[in-house]
Amino acid sequence: MNLTANGLPRTLLVLGRVSNLPTVWTNCLAGWWLSGGGNYWKLPFLLLGASALYVGGMYLNDAFDEEFDRQRRPERPIPSGKIAPHFVWGIGLALLVLGVLLCFPCGWVAWLASLILAGCILLYDFSHKFLTASPWLIGICRFWVYILAGATGVNGLTGYPIFCGVALALYVAGLSYVAKRETFRGSIPHWPLLSLAAPIVLAMVMNIGEYRLKAIWISLALALWIIRSIWTVFATAEIMAGRIVANLLAGIVFVDWLAVAPDSPKWFGFIFLAMLGLTKWMQKFVPAT
Repeated sequence: MNLTANGLPRTLLVLGRVSNLPTVWTNCLAGWWLSGGGNYWKLPFLLLGASALYVGGMYLNDAFDEEFDRQRRPERPIPSGKIAPHFVWGIGLALLVLGVLLCFPCGWVAWLASLILAGCILLYDFSHKFLTASPWLIGICRFWVYILAGATGVNGLTGYPIFCGVALALYVAGLSYVAKRETFRGSIPHWPLLSLAAPIVLAMVMNIGEYRLKAIWISLALALWIIRSIWTVFATAEIMAGRIVANLLAGIVFVDWLAVAPDSPKWFGFIFLAMLGLTKWMQKFVPAT
């Protein structure tokens, strides 16, 4: 087992897919804002709890996939001998428990949502390599992040984070069908890509009057980002699924921005742009998938 001083920190970052953490933070900010914001003292617990749940889920993803990765992805940390399987199991489970505990100060509804989220994460990690519908499970995990965050807001859980959480779940399910192409041969089905447009459709339905213009501008940015990410699926024979998925994962920031843009201060936009830039910068050093 290669646990050199330089190798171990990078191995831990790769296992946790930490380059995607800014998208978890924008999920939290969006769900929280949609339920009225406020309760600022709860925000650190929300952000840390959701981060622990995400990273723990990523560790357990590799732990469950050990045998599969030995056959299909021998470069992954466990089959390449960079870290012992029991170490990955231990960190993953500990982070999942820590994430649930950190969410407790956010209120009973948020805490229950974190428990359900932890259960969904475990179900996905266990089943995603043999369950055809697993992309919908990972979408449901992101949906519950919105519910957790919405329950933390001053107004409690409202309909807005629920509706926007559904749109995010559809978007994530769509990109997850592309992600399957990384480990399973075959063409990428085109029909799931339609679900990437769900946040735009919802924004056009929910925002009327003075809110419509802001929604249109962010919807246009999201649409261009999606097109930029997936055009090779239709234009070339060689499909680089990893690059497509990395870009679509970063696009989650646009989805969250679109959810709050029509009714949030302008400075909120700078936060989301910073999170987008941070995600893309971190992806240069830590693979998104």
